[in-house]
Amino acid sequence: MAATSRTPAIELDVDGYDVRLTNPDRVYFSERGETKLDLANYYLSVGPGIVGALRDRPCMLHRFPKGVDGDKVHQKRLPAGAPPWVETVRLHFPRYGLHADELCVTKLADVAWAVQMSTVEFHPWNSRRPETEEPDEWRIDLDPMPKCPFTTVQRAAHAAHEVLEELGAVGWPKTSGGRGMHIYVRIKQEHGFKTVRRAALAFAREVERRLPDDVTTAWWRKDRAPTDLFVDYNQNARDHTMAAAYSVRGNRRGTVSAPVSWDEVDDIEPDDFTIATMPDRFARLGDLHAGIDEAVFDIAPLLEWADRDEREGQPVPDDE
Repeated sequence: MAATSRTPAIELDVDGYDVRLTNPDRVYFSERGETKLDLANYYLSVGPGIVGALRDRPCMLHRFPKGVDGDKVHQKRLPAGAPPWVETVRLHFPRYGLHADELCVTKLADVAWAVQMSTVEFHPWNSRRPETEEPDEWRIDLDPMPKCPFTTVQRAAHAAHEVLEELGAVGWPKTSGGRGMHIYVRIKQEHGFKTVRRAALAFAREVERRLPDDVTTAWWRKDRAPTDLFVDYNQNARDHTMAAAYSVRGNRRGTVSAPVSWDEVDDIEPDDFTIATMPDRFARLGDLHAGIDEAVFDIAPLLEWADRDEREGQPVPDDE
């Protein structure tokens, strides 16, 4: 039997770094037939955005060696064979007595090399080196239950925006790449994960108060209605990660976790943001999260809310 022919590898020049891309014609996204090379070109087209979202953060990789219809590999440790210019950050996991040297993106070539290693999704921590135990990003995850319509997600996003404005915090919204939305807030890098998670829960409870028929903070899934919108404060716990802004998601359509403006929230359809549509959008609008590092919020008011809630009998969240 004759050997199966393979498309020759190609060399990408990414800002002066050579990245070898093997199997460039392998189909990764079966709905429209985009390939591994299309995926690499997508990330190059949104380069400042994806690098800004990942810069100096430990990053877990979701790899799909045969494309997104195949098996997924969750990769904490940097895959073998990395060139010397790819940087890592070491994380410790005391519960297991282990450590992991995770990818730490500092430039676009790092992202392109990760695509060569079949990475589709980039899931960074909400902390940066050198202080990886102190988050600088508070993440608001609007997570719809199976029968929750996207209109509820949109209402919850506006309620969250209203609360953020009252606090004097700047929120940076994006689609999740699925049915939900995320809002990121840059915070002072001076608290541990448990403290940030406690602040995030206090905020989630305030959104729940404003939309009691739509929003829940109930931790156990059995306690949520199928139409509920869960504000998942636990995404701020240590070693919990979410898809970065501009990250592609591992589905047949190749949807993207897309930054949006607040003015767009009522009009967006999450499935409209894909690797096919985002390059033109980025060329027109640039990085909608570009100013996030200049809008730093002090979470002290949220910790006061948490103290109040606990005095009034609200439970303290268990350690994960």
